[in-house]
Amino acid sequence: MKLPEQLIRLMVIIALLLIAGCAAGANQATTVLDQEEENVFKMTSDSFVPGEEIPDRFTYKLGSQCSGENYSPELSWEGAPQGTQTYVLTMIDPDGGNWVHWLLLNIPADTTSLSEVKGGPAVGLAGRNSFGENAYGGPCPPSGTHHYVFTLYALDTKLEVLPGITYQAARELLEDHILARCELTGLRSRK
Repeated sequence: MKLPEQLIRLMVIIALLLIAGCAAGANQATTVLDQEEENVFKMTSDSFVPGEEIPDRFTYKLGSQCSGENYSPELSWEGAPQGTQTYVLTMIDPDGGNWVHWLLLNIPADTTSLSEVKGGPAVGLAGRNSFGENAYGGPCPPSGTHHYVFTLYALDTKLEVLPGITYQAARELLEDHILARCELTGLRSRK
């Protein structure tokens, strides 16, 4: 049995419309997913590639162990949750007994990046690092390869703290105020 030509054309048109409708639906789903991904709280850096070696420029200067310039790396972030009042940034070496390299508190909510600055930028309030300074102290592993974890916390408050607060004291204060956090990890080996 042969179908009339008009019926075949009509079936082709219906099939094409169904395919186009499915494709449009797929594009809409992709758009929704893309929008959700854009709202994820994330941090990036132009100074080093996550999971790779942090360049010499950002290392600490400590005798013959490390001879860096102690510039803080550039960090940028986006997707902070609604209600963010301030940020806290930490840089910890878990391979070095949780050595604190950087503690920066009360970073204003409208800040979305920190630039490369020797000792760290003058933003927010500097806490005490394990070198005994209220500043950025770059990587300087005594041996082997160490991981340096940069963690940015979005908080629902401004912390009542003084310059030089320790990481342990700050950690207790921020625990109940964390809305979100994101991390970047760089590596450094003794050369």
